[in-house]
Amino acid sequence: MKAINEYPLFGFITDLSSKEPVPGGGGASALVGAVGAALCSMVANLTSGKKKYAEYQPDIDVIIPRAQKTTAALLRLIEKDAEVFEPLSAAYGIPKDDPGREKILEEALVTACSVPMEILKEIAGIIDIVEQLAQKGSKLAVSDVGVAASVCRSAAESAVMNVYINTKLMKNRSCAAQLNKEADDIFIDTVKRCDVIYKQISDELRGGNTNA
Repeated sequence: MKAINEYPLFGFITDLSSKEPVPGGGGASALVGAVGAALCSMVANLTSGKKKYAEYQPDIDVIIPRAQKTTAALLRLIEKDAEVFEPLSAAYGIPKDDPGREKILEEALVTACSVPMEILKEIAGIIDIVEQLAQKGSKLAVSDVGVAASVCRSAAESAVMNVYINTKLMKNRSCAAQLNKEADDIFIDTVKRCDVIYKQISDELRGGNTNA
């Protein structure tokens, strides 16, 4: 796969739709998460410097670099997800009668889990930003905060699915259960918080109270 900074979005989507295994679901979840983080950055930038939101300026000054850092991290994870798939694909190609196959495959599955877990953690790490922007961001961009909540929820759902597909195939069920539990805890909390934000903003907009 190309380096992500050399990868036009059209090219990524075209490759995603092909029969090639990468980019795949893991890279897609990272891209979706990056969109959510970028929306947070956009709303914060639109809020910054506005007199009406001057009391929140110190918070906005912290939010902008955090959102940008997460966006960059998630974009890098698109490429990393493709990288960790390669040893897993190679492991599946080892003859089944090879005595070392099971160990190599198990290690590759654990490694393959690591990236979607990172994606999940990156997304979870900015939900407080989405929450803050729902309260402190420009009301003219409140719908974008709602979209960020929806997108982050989807990204978390997608990332956790890519943990499960690898843990399902592990022979070490204790390790698989531990990884699933870690992913579940992050995922459940993230989804709950995103749903609260989305409903809050949806109700606000449907009621016509934008306070622009």
